[in-house]
Amino acid sequence: MENKVHPENSELEKSRSHIIVEIIEYVSNSVVSKTIIKKSTGNISVMSFDSGEGLTEKTSPFDSFAQIIEGRADIVIENSSHLLETGMGIIIPAHAPNYIKPNGRFKMILTIIKSGYE
Repeated sequence: MENKVHPENSELEKSRSHIIVEIIEYVSNSVVSKTIIKKSTGNISVMSFDSGEGLTEKTSPFDSFAQIIEGRADIVIENSSHLLETGMGIIIPAHAPNYIKPNGRFKMILTIIKSGYE
């Protein structure tokens, strides 16, 4: 599975409400990522995944929180698969190998908290 990630790095406008599921669109055969907020202490991004698209295995030195905001996805953490549907979230522990298996089109918010104590 080839990852075609299209990042949009400009943060959302502050002091303005947003319908998060609508700020990012699906792109054919792609994963799209938009930064909501980026700080030295962590960041929050919203991502859209077209059908058949996922993310290959990776490991992060920080805890991450993945929340599905549309559709469903399989998030595999240390070879254990977790099916998440709209409204569900999961904490991916620091240093745990993980990847996202395609399960149709879906959108998610990914929050990474960086701490000096990992």
